[in-house]
Amino acid sequence: MPERVGHLGRRAAAEALGTYFLVLIGTGAIIADDRSGGALGMVGIALAFGLVILTMVYAIGHLSGAHINPAITIGFWSIGRFPGRDAALYVVAQCAGAVAASLTLGALLSPGAVWGQTVPSIGTGAAFAIEFLLSFVFMFVIVSVATDPRVTAGFAGLAIGLIVVCDGLAGGAFTGASMNPARSLGPALAGSIWTAHWLYWLAPIAGMAAAARIYEVLRPAAAPRPVSRREALGVGGPIDGGARD
Repeated sequence: MPERVGHLGRRAAAEALGTYFLVLIGTGAIIADDRSGGALGMVGIALAFGLVILTMVYAIGHLSGAHINPAITIGFWSIGRFPGRDAALYVVAQCAGAVAASLTLGALLSPGAVWGQTVPSIGTGAAFAIEFLLSFVFMFVIVSVATDPRVTAGFAGLAIGLIVVCDGLAGGAFTGASMNPARSLGPALAGSIWTAHWLYWLAPIAGMAAAARIYEVLRPAAAPRPVSRREALGVGGPIDGGARD
């Protein structure tokens, strides 16, 4: 038992560190954009988030799984692909890392009104729907590339980073494209900005749990019967006809 607890503690520490750098760099880019009069713009901010997540997947994926997001942890748990006894500690570690990052930025930069917080610029209902959909496609990609052995090995980080960039470009202007309760919690707590904060917990968790469940329904899909002797093809090449778990 002590050995298992030790391993879990190290994994949780990796999650805290990964989330720390996600928030430090991602929301730091938002603050830098504000200070520079918009030099980075929406594209630069989306790239900052996507690239830091891509990097963290490769840096700590083999240590903790690189969830760095409570909604991802809960999504994996909801389909039985992450132990419930570990999930609570992961969520606490992720939130702690995010808060520590925002406090670091506050100490170094004195952000003022711009902490990288996520606040809807549209109605609450539409904002909820956008965060749900962005989170859904984010998790759908993660469950596919991270849990299905038919996916080409080694590209999970790239696929995950790219979908974060896409989500940031599509939704950043409307909701901040959080998709991550911890990422929203850090700036909210450090800057005392709680506008519609509940939305940034409920929508990502609901969207990611739904995506995880739907991929589990689709997972057994096998290749279609070829029309001729040629292999059935998809945009990634031949489709593996043997569905494996």
